[in-house]
Order: sequence, then structure tokens, then C-alpha cells
Amino acid sequence: MLEKVKANLGITGTYQDTTIQGYIDEVKQFLIEGGIDESIVEDDLSAGLITRGVADLWNYGSGGTTLSPYFYQRVIQLAYKNGGYNDGKM
Repeated sequence: MLEKVKANLGITGTYQDTTIQGYIDEVKQFLIEGGIDESIVEDDLSAGLITRGVADLWNYGSGGTTLSPYFYQRVIQLAYKNGGYNDGKM
């Protein structure tokens, strides 16, 4: 997922890999705890949503980090995919 997110963000090289991976892990956990099945979160098709979350969190300003309305809309769509939330399984 790291390479897909970096490609989506136009980032080359490895200098920021640890930081980006930390944000990827944070976004994935947010999605899983929000009711999206882990198999969907780990699927390459979720790379765009995870990229959006990473971009939202990647804020060098102090205290100004927020997740975008688009990110939340996509999370809701995935949480209700295939008939909605069902005990954490899709």
C-alpha cells in the first residue's frame, strides 16, 4: 500500500516512508474501527481512500489536521457497501 499511496501523492524516494507508513496505518485503523471489513481496507481498491486520508493528515502546521468531508463520505459509502454494516463484516 505504501508504494500506491506514494504514487498517488507524487512522492518519490524513501525519505518519508516511515512517516507515510504511520499515516497509512492510522487511516487503516480508523476505517476498521469505523466498521469497514479488514479485507476491504487491505484491498488495493482502497488505495485512493487511504491516500486521501494520508493527505488529510499530512499537515506540517500545528494542530490544524482534519479529515476532509470527501474522506468521510467515502468511509460511509464503504461502511454501507453490500447492504451495510453487519457486526463488522461486509
